[in-house]
Amino acid sequence: MHRLRSLLFLLAFYPGTLLFIFAGLTAGLVSTPAMLEVVHGWARFHHWLARHVLGIRTRIEGAIPPGRYLIAAKHQSMFETIEMLMFARTPVIVLKRELADMPLFGPMTRRYGVIPVDRDAGAKALRDMLAEAKAAAATGRPVIIYPEGTRVAPGASPPLRAGFAGIYRALGLPVVPVAHDSGRLFGRGLDKRRGTVTFRVGETIPPGLKRDEIEARVHSAINALES
Repeated sequence: MHRLRSLLFLLAFYPGTLLFIFAGLTAGLVSTPAMLEVVHGWARFHHWLARHVLGIRTRIEGAIPPGRYLIAAKHQSMFETIEMLMFARTPVIVLKRELADMPLFGPMTRRYGVIPVDRDAGAKALRDMLAEAKAAAATGRPVIIYPEGTRVAPGASPPLRAGFAGIYRALGLPVVPVAHDSGRLFGRGLDKRRGTVTFRVGETIPPGLKRDEIEARVHSAINALES
């Protein structure tokens, strides 16, 4: 049964996403707030499908405070990347460049606000990423980064990528860590199951810590739900 629900979800979500992309690109010609509202509508659309088609509920423990923060989150699935648009207050997102370069979806993400990262590039790419991160933070919006650098399986807790410490140092912002367990339920393809995904917002970590300390504290916080 879960495979049938997963198929129905995919058949609704991807065509619906295409419509939202066209709507967002069109709204962007009118105003940025109009385009952002379309993106928020897309996130609500995904949330509704996950709840009513897949049977996935969301529980949020704690809250992301208002203001300028660097939000460091676990990355296990597509689920959290969309769900967090709703409760992280229109964050700018650090994401892999391949997504920002996709036809249609890429221009939409860039209009919304992303920081593309080429994970295989050298020092110049890192400098460009830091410059974009500073510009994003200057707008007053929070910045989301997935510090492990890629999607990981439930139970896995790899070390953080070096880019996280670079952004932390460059922005000089407090860090809000977010743990979750979406990978248990929201797998790839048709592997999506009923249940509750928990998001746990950890204690805010101050700026200015040494690299070893900030990485250790963030690593512990984003893996708080792993067992």
